[in-house]
Amino acid sequence: MPRFYFDVREGTSFTPDEEGLEFASLDGAEREAATAAAEIGRDRLPKGDARDVTVELKNEHHQRVLTVTVTMGIHRVEPEPKPPRT
Repeated sequence: MPRFYFDVREGTSFTPDEEGLEFASLDGAEREAATAAAEIGRDRLPKGDARDVTVELKNEHHQRVLTVTVTMGIHRVEPEPKPPRT
C-alpha cells in the first residue's frame, strides 16, 4: 500500500511528517489531508495563531501531489456603521 506524508504549514510554522500513513489510493489520502486541515484550522485559526493552515500531501518519494489550504479572513466595515435614526 502506498505511503503518504502530511506536512503542515501554519503561518510561518512548518511541521514535516516523518512517518506518513498508508492509504489504498490518493483519494483516501486526499480525504485525510482535507480532514486534517479542517481540524487544525478549527482549533487554531479562531485563536489568531495563524490565518492559513496548509497540508502538503507527499507521495512515498516525498514528491508533493496536492495541497489543502484552509484560510480564515476577517473583514471589518470601516468606519463602523451608525445605528439607524428612529
